[in-house]
Amino acid sequence: MRLILIRHGDPDYVRDDLTEKGKREAALLAERASKWHVDEVYTSPLGRAVATAKPCLDAWGKQAGILDWAQEFFFPEPDRDAQGWLRVPWDFFPADWTGYDENFAENRWTEVAMLAHAKPRYEMTCAALDAFLASRGYARKGRYYRAVAPNEKTVVIFCHFGISMIMLSHILNISAQALLHGFYLAPTSVTILNTEQRRGDEAYFRAERIGDCHHLIAGGEPISESGYFTKIFQEAPPEHKE
Repeated sequence: MRLILIRHGDPDYVRDDLTEKGKREAALLAERASKWHVDEVYTSPLGRAVATAKPCLDAWGKQAGILDWAQEFFFPEPDRDAQGWLRVPWDFFPADWTGYDENFAENRWTEVAMLAHAKPRYEMTCAALDAFLASRGYARKGRYYRAVAPNEKTVVIFCHFGISMIMLSHILNISAQALLHGFYLAPTSVTILNTEQRRGDEAYFRAERIGDCHHLIAGGEPISESGYFTKIFQEAPPEHKE
């Protein structure tokens, strides 16, 4: 099975939509993806993910299912919950999170006091992801998956940076905090995981690409820095030889 995670395009968070740049990014993504063979497509319910998916869905002639659990990863802040304030488990300064060994342990990052209220959402997301994969033939067993019904289907999920890292954390058994603070997924970037099955029914999802943006480079569209706190290394598009 191939699982492809795609972050939404450059966001207009106020309107929960795409900026004009984000629309250009989504169009270039659709041009790239139009040649893919895709079996199933899903999106987060949030507008920016739905808008990013639309050009690809038009190119594929498909409709997308909605995964409520694939919306961005927020959790309530207890002392401000009455105001509906939500928090994300990233964007901490290095000295504020690296001092906790739990943040570098696979499933212990929610034991840190400032992240403890993320635990219910994290556990719900992991359970929902495992149920999703199980329904497609891959049942979780400890830290790997049993290929109950192995297949070569390609499943695409249009979602968000944070929730993508939470999914990668669970699938790859890596601390979410290490991923959230150590990796960047640019808008419309493509992350591909494939199952490797080398002995019996033992399967492991292995990341083939993380945050691939070659459709933007080829199209001469700068990679967005949305959610990044330094400058992107911008590459020139390849020269077209006659």
